Amino acid sequence: MFDPKPLLDWTGGPAFAWVVGAALLYCLGGLHSAHPRSGPDRWRTASFVAGLATIVVALDSPIDDLAEELLWVHMVQHILLLVVAPPLLAVARPWNRMWHGFPLGFRRRTARTVTQSPRLAPLRRAAGIFQDPLPSWLAFNVTFLAWHLPAAYDATLQSQFVHALEHAMFFGTALLFWTRVIDSPPWRSPLADVPRAIYVGLAMVVSWMLAIAFAVSTAPVYAPYAAQASRPGGITALADQQLAAGVMWVPGSIPFTIAILFVIYRWLQPKRLREPSRERPLPESP
Repeated sequence: MFDPKPLLDWTGGPAFAWVVGAALLYCLGGLHSAHPRSGPDRWRTASFVAGLATIVVALDSPIDDLAEELLWVHMVQHILLLVVAPPLLAVARPWNRMWHGFPLGFRRRTARTVTQSPRLAPLRRAAGIFQDPLPSWLAFNVTFLAWHLPAAYDATLQSQFVHALEHAMFFGTALLFWTRVIDSPPWRSPLADVPRAIYVGLAMVVSWMLAIAFAVSTAPVYAPYAAQASRPGGITALADQQLAAGVMWVPGSIPFTIAILFVIYRWLQPKRLREPSRERPLPESP
């Protein structure tokens, strides 16, 4: 007999609801656009779909179940949320289009409230602070390291709410980080090319530090994984931890490396190719 429970488990959860809502707003916003679709628009749509699909794979697929049994799978999940889905969404630049998916009256009321309400003044100040690269970099990396401390990490394995909070903070701070690297209107990075490459490279070094800590440790770092009597594949807890280090070191570095290489390539281009062309004024008639 068909058992619907696995299907319900796979498609349930707030992450999937957010993905559905984002996709719906994106589609509605596209209907309101008067401009014909161009090649870049199609590529950005593909990037948007890939970003949403990455979130679903990370949080609403068998990866989420295996992450509770295998640390290396849990690291795959974190990589998808930190360095795969956010840059894909930043490249897609979906924010203005999604905003236009809301009714016009709602947009006007919300914009007026957000920009003028005294109660939201602290939120506006916080948004201004996190527009700067340094606070965004710190939020991304401190959040990443803090949730990998044994006490915090163990709590995520014991509480679904804490686990969901961890994922939300990962994804939110990662979007902040990557929109300082990738121009994603209405957010544009204030960093020039060389500082942007350094910004990304230092974040990659932080992830390497955690990978090295996993690799050189002679005992399992996280008690819930060490306490398991067996694991899928029959590997030991220490071997699982070493695999997790490898996942963070190699696949986890690929998005950072791509971003650094792209920024350096753009920096090495002649200035005339990197700047938008300006039409020269026509000579005046005699």
